[in-house]
Amino acid sequence: MNQPPDTDRFGRRVSYLRLSVTDRCNLRCAYCFRRENITFLRHEDILRYEEMLSIIEAAVSTGVDKVRLTGGEPLVRRDFLWFMQEIGRRFPGLDLRLTTNATLLSGKVDALRRAGLSRVNISIDSLDRSTYALIAGRDFLPQVMSAVSECLDAGLTVKLNAVALRGVSDREMPAFLELARDRDLDIRFIECMPVGEAGLEQRDRFIGADELLELASNHVKLSPVPRSSASSGPARVFSLEGGRGRLGLISPMTNHFCRTCNRLRVTADGHLRTCLFSDRSYLLRPALHHPRLGVEGVARIMRAAARNKPVGHDLLRDARVRSRMSAVGG
Repeated sequence: MNQPPDTDRFGRRVSYLRLSVTDRCNLRCAYCFRRENITFLRHEDILRYEEMLSIIEAAVSTGVDKVRLTGGEPLVRRDFLWFMQEIGRRFPGLDLRLTTNATLLSGKVDALRRAGLSRVNISIDSLDRSTYALIAGRDFLPQVMSAVSECLDAGLTVKLNAVALRGVSDREMPAFLELARDRDLDIRFIECMPVGEAGLEQRDRFIGADELLELASNHVKLSPVPRSSASSGPARVFSLEGGRGRLGLISPMTNHFCRTCNRLRVTADGHLRTCLFSDRSYLLRPALHHPRLGVEGVARIMRAAARNKPVGHDLLRDARVRSRMSAVGG
């Protein structure tokens, strides 16, 4: 029987799990990877799908009702569609979401929707093909835009996530706003975070959410969307006058939302993390295979970790996250 989620010392209730199915990715985004000496987890260290299903079972028993599958890039993992279908079969009613770079998504959208997918976040940092290739290390923008159209045609809720980079996001703001005016989707700019060595190297390209808001306001009239009706998570969301879509701004650096964070992260090798800005983790795999612990033991670890969840912005003042973004699920 599911139990209501515990409240931590800040009054936060964890109800959202981000599960990384792989640390591998077919892109080499400049803020995520240092492109020399890239290493990934060994195959035997990656959680099997059955282990991930058990972790989801444990999370649901603690009160989690939303699961987002992340990576790396989830679609590079073999049999990912089967995994999605199995989640939908075992946990009907679970709010199942996906974060993807969409380079491999085209042709799979209908099957994923039938498996239970309701919302998809697509990472796309530029609408200019050459700039996209420069940031991502691969020339896949046409494939991504095709997948965006397929998702909208299938009735999925679509959010396009762009890491805010000076010289890119500011220059391309009109193009992003035009896309939001024409299509029923959210454009969300996320402040670049100092996660991993590659993230630190992008500090000179940082551009804050307030500056982006001012830039956007020069091109279109914006109206704030109340958080209670925005389904926006940490984003400040704005409707566009005469537009079908919306603009969202996520500001973990300049206007953090840590006091309302309701999520846990599980990495592809089974480490539970309570905060993106903390390198502290809890091992789940040993408990999962312990004869006297199993799923119930994992649930107890999750509850204990949630009760001790830190305020991540406080951690940033003293340290940085050593793990690269693709290894912790974004």
